[in-house]
Amino acid sequence: MYSIRLWAVRHARFLEHVYRLFEPVVVNLQPLWNSVGYQRAEKTVGKLEKISKELLFDCKMCGQCVLISTGMSCPMNCPKSLRNGPCGGVRTNGNCEVYPEMRCVWVEAWDGSQKMKDGDKIQVVQLPVDHRQKGTSSWLRVARNASNSTQGHKNPSR
Repeated sequence: MYSIRLWAVRHARFLEHVYRLFEPVVVNLQPLWNSVGYQRAEKTVGKLEKISKELLFDCKMCGQCVLISTGMSCPMNCPKSLRNGPCGGVRTNGNCEVYPEMRCVWVEAWDGSQKMKDGDKIQVVQLPVDHRQKGTSSWLRVARNASNSTQGHKNPSR
């Protein structure tokens, strides 16, 4: 998995493009998610998301994916679970202080973000991980949030 994770960072620009095509599809399937129900859709979509993201990014299914902001490097791969940048222990060669044979997730994130069109998103401070969402689909969460924001604009009196 580690070599594929590094491949994903090296190809962050391509994967960013794929994501930009994929996100509207998931959002436009909102009527399907509503008719099936999010709880029922979670089972199937969550499994599909886990398989694909685990393969490409060594995803830990935190439920709050920020790959598009972190150069396609999953910050949950950091042994310290740091969400907003490297610890003070990054070695001079860019490797992790906990696992010296592994490149720091955040060094990889920076490298990946420099390849992306919207690479400056790496500077956005991420919220702490809500561990209650672990194992849930961030794809469905994106669709639900998009739907909620659209409904809010349709009827501002709510």
